[in-house]
Amino acid sequence: MNDLLLAVRRYTDAHVGPDGVAPTPIAGLSTIRALAPSDISYAISRPLVALVVQGAKHVTMGTQGFAFGAGESLLITADVPTVSQITRASIAAPYYSFVLELDPAVIAELSAEMNAVEPVDEAPVRIGATDSEVADAAARLIRLLDRPQSVPVLQAQLVREIHYWLLAGRHGAAIRRLGWPDGHVPRIARAVAILRTDYAQPIAVERLAAAAGMSPSSFHQHFKAVTSLSPIQFQKHLRLIEARRTMLAEGANASSAAFAVGYESVPQFTREYRRMFGLPPVQDMKIARGRTLAAA
Repeated sequence: MNDLLLAVRRYTDAHVGPDGVAPTPIAGLSTIRALAPSDISYAISRPLVALVVQGAKHVTMGTQGFAFGAGESLLITADVPTVSQITRASIAAPYYSFVLELDPAVIAELSAEMNAVEPVDEAPVRIGATDSEVADAAARLIRLLDRPQSVPVLQAQLVREIHYWLLAGRHGAAIRRLGWPDGHVPRIARAVAILRTDYAQPIAVERLAAAAGMSPSSFHQHFKAVTSLSPIQFQKHLRLIEARRTMLAEGANASSAAFAVGYESVPQFTREYRRMFGLPPVQDMKIARGRTLAAA
């Protein structure tokens, strides 16, 4: 893990943005840094693996809470709503993590080559010790970024190697669900992709069900089983999270943010915002911006 920490720290410190994220030229790969414990963050996470190499974090999904730190990994195997907070970080010892979105196509290909058996339903969020093989491959992938000319040639095999070791590990059955042919998870993912793209528009459930290749009633049942939300709730979460991001990052007021994400009624937006985030938009923004100024 020390090699991975050194590689992540070097790359992140050189490329981190004001939001604490250091993007990379490799699709789905980023690193994270925090110099202090963070505010609570709301998201509908994509399937991913996050390797914490320094500091600690807490993630909640539904009624389940997960605390994890250096040497441990967070694995999310479905598009599910999460509430997270970095709990241990300082200027002397920042929080660092390596985050890679899981690729269903790579998972499907590897599962076939590994003669994997059909996966059973598994919890979509889990924590475990980071396997040494995963950490080693992740460190080599990060170090590859120091040689940009090598990235197009070698990135695919290193990303594939990380997926292989994840599939070969203790959580392999949960990960296989993402790439299993005609499984519910990849079919629901097709509908989720539409919701993520067109969240601000009215979307008929029949359109989503057709994308998943299911009847509307079957689709509704399986969508909630995979994501923990109904399609309408999922879209609402996406709208509210994007509205909050717009107000925080771009300084938009509540009414313009509400209309931008598809709400036709500001009072309805305010009610649903308060229900999700605990405060009405104006008060939430006042507190959030005050914390940002205090930390500056």
